[in-house]
Amino acid sequence: MKKIIDNMPGVIVAFAIAFPAWKLGKMFPVVGGPVLGILFGMILAFFKRPAVLEKGIKYTSKKMLQYSIILLGFNMNLFNVFSVGKQTLSLMVFTLTAAFLTAYIAGKSLSVQKNTNILIGVGTAICGGSAIAATAPVIRARDEDVAVSISTIFLFNVIAAFLFPFLGHVFHMSDYSFGLWAGTAINDTSSVVAAGYTFSDAAGNLAVIVKLTRTLMIIPVTLVLAYTTSRGQTNNDGANYQFSKIFPWFVVGFLVASILCTFAPIPGEISDFLVKTGKYVIIMAMSAIGLNTNLIKLVKNGWKPIFLGLCCWIALSVTSIAVQYLILNV
Repeated sequence: MKKIIDNMPGVIVAFAIAFPAWKLGKMFPVVGGPVLGILFGMILAFFKRPAVLEKGIKYTSKKMLQYSIILLGFNMNLFNVFSVGKQTLSLMVFTLTAAFLTAYIAGKSLSVQKNTNILIGVGTAICGGSAIAATAPVIRARDEDVAVSISTIFLFNVIAAFLFPFLGHVFHMSDYSFGLWAGTAINDTSSVVAAGYTFSDAAGNLAVIVKLTRTLMIIPVTLVLAYTTSRGQTNNDGANYQFSKIFPWFVVGFLVASILCTFAPIPGEISDFLVKTGKYVIIMAMSAIGLNTNLIKLVKNGWKPIFLGLCCWIALSVTSIAVQYLILNV
């Protein structure tokens, strides 16, 4: 009870900041609530705040962020994964590999901070902000790393929403081919929806299914990162972290929620409420992260992560088209 009381003031502040970000995010879905939450938090970070808020702000940015990922699992119907077939899954193997390799090589060349490098790579390869939210606690990323990564992913989400439909028509792509391309090469769901349905309804329907299937890659990626983190980092005593202690249990919760969504008779209204709650909690967590982020420092160190994000995005987009035409014969 004492812990709840200590955390409550900071949680309430994060909730209050998230509300206008959530409302504006619904009006401008390509921008999205999480980005606005970080922005509002960073602006308020310039003002001195009472010490009583600190515990709750930290709790929101760390623990509540993990709980939000579990709730997002209630949007994952596994039958949709099976419906897209082996062709789509094999395409994802190539695109994810291309994005991760590019992040590793370009990140080292640019001397981008390791955790920022990982978050941008994961955010580009899998599903933007949700993947970053799931990965950050696993690799023990700083709030600044998350803010940089979310901002970078946001930039290319906005560009993709407008550029992809134009390029799809220029290349005379079919609805099926464009749906695969948008679903595998655009980061955030809102931008996938915007680009897919701008091209055609058929392309939009496929792109959303492919995007949701791609979201499931959060599970193996976070498990691998948890294992490598447990081997590569040490605690205060100089000993390696134990894998059992750093294991991302919230990802297990995400999987259980997905299974329940698929096989349990959960009313649609309840699952929709849980998913919306999860999305709102993500905005709360991003607001808390913004409160702990130095905006001036972020701007000064900004060009390298953005260039890294560009490299990953181009590699992902080109690989998706190349595999479709050269290997899958779409």
